[in-house]
Amino acid sequence: MTTQYIFFSGKGGVGKTSMACTQAVRLAEEGKKTLIVTTDPASNLADVFEQVIGHQITSIQAMPNLWAMEIDPDTATQEYIDRAMSPIRAAFPPQIVQVLAEQMSGPCTAEVAAFDRFTDFLEVPAENEVNFDVVIFDTAPTGHTIRLLELPAEWSEAIDAANAGSGQTCLGPAAAIQDAKHKYERALMAMRKSDQTTFIFVLHPESISIKETRRAINELSKLGIQNYRLIINGIIPAEATQNSLFAARAEMQKHYLKVI
Repeated sequence: MTTQYIFFSGKGGVGKTSMACTQAVRLAEEGKKTLIVTTDPASNLADVFEQVIGHQITSIQAMPNLWAMEIDPDTATQEYIDRAMSPIRAAFPPQIVQVLAEQMSGPCTAEVAAFDRFTDFLEVPAENEVNFDVVIFDTAPTGHTIRLLELPAEWSEAIDAANAGSGQTCLGPAAAIQDAKHKYERALMAMRKSDQTTFIFVLHPESISIKETRRAINELSKLGIQNYRLIINGIIPAEATQNSLFAARAEMQKHYLKVI
């Protein structure tokens, strides 16, 4: 069964983007309105589809029913700051606004902004937006993705601490981000529903790739996310084993395939 949300994850260089794009094309060919979104700062979706994509939902010219978007971290961060600061600019003098804006210029704001933008696609679409049948997330390497998914719990602590003190966090004023916090909690709830979301880990039959995948599955389990699949990529085909180098590699892979 194809769930509405599909996350592709794995260590760098294992073929996540190739697998995610292949899945997106297959679903589009089946007539499903499909969106593929990348959260990887080093995205190459534009190279795969051979057209400009960027930080907006873009239809893929060669494939009906398929759209793509490359989330740009800098643009997402500025959009997030503008939204958080909008009510403050209307209510406070410029000197205070400037101080608060400077407090939002740190790396934690960039982390939140990336998560904020991709959780938009786990929400009910606005009236004038495409209602996609399937949304595929081509994520950054595993560690970065897990980090993003762990953030909402940390934000809750930051908001509670700010409410007890100055009311300001590096994410913005605590009162202004309460709605965003609820949005992220809804997103995590959607990711925990096995009939709604699937995580697909792409890995090679190699020790490091297996360890990283196992660690990621354990971290997802702590977050209550259980529905995952594996794609084992980079297997040496039998016809290539006439080459001595490939033959030796194929023997090594047999061991790790058993481990997987």
